[in-house]
Amino acid sequence: MISDTVKLAFIVILIIGTISYLEATKSKIVPITAIGPDGGDLLKEMMYKKAPELVGISGYLNTDEKEIKISDYKGKVVLIDFWTYTCINCIRTLPHLTEWDRKYRDQGLVIIGVHTPEFAFEKIRENVENAIHEHNIEYAVVQDNDYATWRAFQNRFWPHKFLIDKDGFIRYDHIGEGAYEETERQIQLLLSETGAETEGMNLTGLKDETPRVLLTPELYAGYNFAIPRGQNIGNPGGMKPGQTIKYELPATVRKDIIYLKGTWLSNPDDLHAQDSEGAEIVLDFTASKVNIVADSVNGPLELEVLINDAPATQTQLGSDVQIIGGKAIMTVDRPRLYNVINGEYGNYKLTLRATNTNFIFSAFTFG
Repeated sequence: MISDTVKLAFIVILIIGTISYLEATKSKIVPITAIGPDGGDLLKEMMYKKAPELVGISGYLNTDEKEIKISDYKGKVVLIDFWTYTCINCIRTLPHLTEWDRKYRDQGLVIIGVHTPEFAFEKIRENVENAIHEHNIEYAVVQDNDYATWRAFQNRFWPHKFLIDKDGFIRYDHIGEGAYEETERQIQLLLSETGAETEGMNLTGLKDETPRVLLTPELYAGYNFAIPRGQNIGNPGGMKPGQTIKYELPATVRKDIIYLKGTWLSNPDDLHAQDSEGAEIVLDFTASKVNIVADSVNGPLELEVLINDAPATQTQLGSDVQIIGGKAIMTVDRPRLYNVINGEYGNYKLTLRATNTNFIFSAFTFG
């Protein structure tokens, strides 16, 4: 019979070999079940961190108002998704998450969306509830308004997914969009370790909408976000934090920089139109899709959308814009991300005309 010492030595050698293999292949997950229970436990302790708990949560959605914890789901596979509802990168991942929830929930997958807000209005429960409904999210979402869980996970990004195995170890994570097939394979592998029958299951196969071309970068309007990123507006003098300034458009505008016309108040999270006679935003951009994070302060308002100084055409209209009386009009009625332009990829000049002092905007994103 083989002695316990020999068995232990064999396990250690196997673990060392597995670690070396992992380093060589850069694989994300080692199939722990192939090593055996004793070796697997030891390997996980050596290679992976235990997942921290959800902390500082201010709201629980899709949970019947019940408080939930990651530890409630020991024996299952937990996917933690850090997101915020106006983030276009997060929005493009949501169809994959909702489909994985539908496909693998009965196999033992638990998805928890950790909603960590970027802007102040994203802390409001009703706004998050509206987004959950709009994107058909049925899995649990918790509000991490004070970034406590964000810090516990040492997170820095939206979106960021963490896969936690049946024993509470973080076995895989992915930052940003994409890698959907890889992530789904890791889900299947971890589910198989719980005894679920995932071998041979087809992948979901949803289209990856991650942009693969040169785009104008995300641009912020609030001085707390824009100035630290070197994204001040292009008008002479720039934005003046906390001040109301009247701006004139320069003779020429540079690419990928926000320009203003009219009177605007500079706030930490946004720029607020103060000129009912026709405040404008001008932006020379490169993309096929343009989105704006915007809100109306007191009731719905209409923005006129122009491309290269002419009304946006039917083939350029975003999903939130319609032709009314020969003009391209976008109605803004609550704080969210609005799709302004959806057309052919290229370089264009966008003009948004706001004839209402209720208009505020926080950011532009592109696709």
